Amino acid sequence: QVQLVESGGGLVQAGGSLRLSCATSGRTFSNSAMGWFRHTPGKEREFVATIHMRAGTTYYARSVEGRFTISRDNAKRTIYLQMNNLKPEDTAVYYCAGRNYGGSVSVFLSDYIYWGQGTQVTVSS
Repeated sequence: QVQLVESGGGLVQAGGSLRLSCATSGRTFSNSAMGWFRHTPGKEREFVATIHMRAGTTYYARSVEGRFTISRDNAKRTIYLQMNNLKPEDTAVYYCAGRNYGGSVSVFLSDYIYWGQGTQVTVSS
């Protein structure tokens, strides 16, 4: 059974930092892309960042580029999202997602077939 488990969310003041982790089990994503998405009530789930687990290729949403960094540790089967200079508009539930074997980096939600349960990030002004 494939599992993606996020952690690291919480409450932080604007300008602060958080690091999210996503630990995977049940299959390897070593030749696939993984990503982070976020969802705010009343809005569609939106792309945040993606990384290819073997190549290390990354891509970011324009709204987070320069503030967020996605990284991976293949030995630990974990990806991370370092979030700096957080803004109130970054408040959302953050989800980790994984593509099927061989999947390249993608910004499209529909390309990801494995999902975590989400972790809440709240940024106060």
